[in-house]
Amino acid sequence: MDQPIDVPLPVVGVRDVARQVATSVAAAHADAVDRDGRWPEESLRALGEAGLLGLNVSPEVGGRGQGMLALAVAAEELGRVCGSTGLVFGMHCVAAKVIDVRATDAQRRRYLEPIAAGDHVTSLALSEPGTGIHFYLPRATFRADGGDFRVNGHKGFVTSGGHADSYVVSVVAEHADLDPGTFSCLVVDRDTPGTRWTDPWDGFGMRGNSSSSLLLEDAQVPGDRLLGEEGDETWYLFEVITPYFITAMSGAYLGIAQAALEATVEHLRKRVYTHTGEQVGTADTVTHRLGEMWATVERTRRLLYHSARLADAGDPAARTGLFASKAEVADAAVRVANEAMTLAGGQAYAANGQLSRALRDARAAHVMSPSTDLLRTWLGRSLLDLPLL
Repeated sequence: MDQPIDVPLPVVGVRDVARQVATSVAAAHADAVDRDGRWPEESLRALGEAGLLGLNVSPEVGGRGQGMLALAVAAEELGRVCGSTGLVFGMHCVAAKVIDVRATDAQRRRYLEPIAAGDHVTSLALSEPGTGIHFYLPRATFRADGGDFRVNGHKGFVTSGGHADSYVVSVVAEHADLDPGTFSCLVVDRDTPGTRWTDPWDGFGMRGNSSSSLLLEDAQVPGDRLLGEEGDETWYLFEVITPYFITAMSGAYLGIAQAALEATVEHLRKRVYTHTGEQVGTADTVTHRLGEMWATVERTRRLLYHSARLADAGDPAARTGLFASKAEVADAAVRVANEAMTLAGGQAYAANGQLSRALRDARAAHVMSPSTDLLRTWLGRSLLDLPLL
């Protein structure tokens, strides 16, 4: 069952490429990625070879120059077969875009050109154990040391931890107040002296995303790795990081919901009662619930795609739509995966089965910051013209 798509032709092209990688590579490794908690290296390599690692990077450095709608569509295609791959890809695209928007010539050469060529994976390192979902309040610090920076802190739940080639790390000046308007971002290479990975990821769901902890102990980061101007990250936060992140994660989790829906349809078509010869799916109660599942996925997709289109067009109304999108996708993914487990019956409970994986992966959507509660708070504050933070 193919989900309806109504998107511009360039985005259709992105969808087709993402679908090809998803079906030919990611699907083949999805079970092992989940079972073994293995980072989806083969899929990321294939995405690089297909030119999708530079999806949101400027054409001037070889990227595709696409916006949020293309990101939503590509992440959905990947999440449809492997939630971990969709998450890792989405996080890479967000970090790449953060680097791209105000990159210096040196940053273009060092990061963006290799990303566009498919040779470099990046990620975000914003969350910290002490501030939880408030990813905009980093406590990791930096200080000038000649022409370099010295960085100290602890980043948690870093997607692709230890596997990506670079990380966008949020920091504040030493002794800075707890103020979301003062943090900065640095690009930190994987092999930077003074960095150390801890707490290997062994998750309930999204098991292949390698969401590890990063310790920065007087790490020496060259001064030319500062993104934009020092302390201007509030602009990055709401103009780049949050909208692209919401779009990427919404797409990946929407793909999980779509996969659960498709698996349910397949099961109901095949399952026949031996004592009557009737298909299980012919029961009115079953068809009613299946119809609700389809409607949940489709209306959520339309909200996400519409909001992403508005964002690509620079429409201020996009912000509220995007806030709502991730919250609604989280509800939809969990609801549809739960309903799929019920309609597929005992067979759905097979260890490491597709539906049990969908249910485990989907549940993370509510707690991944911005969490569902935080997004709905931001949405309400936006409607009342109140400051978000």
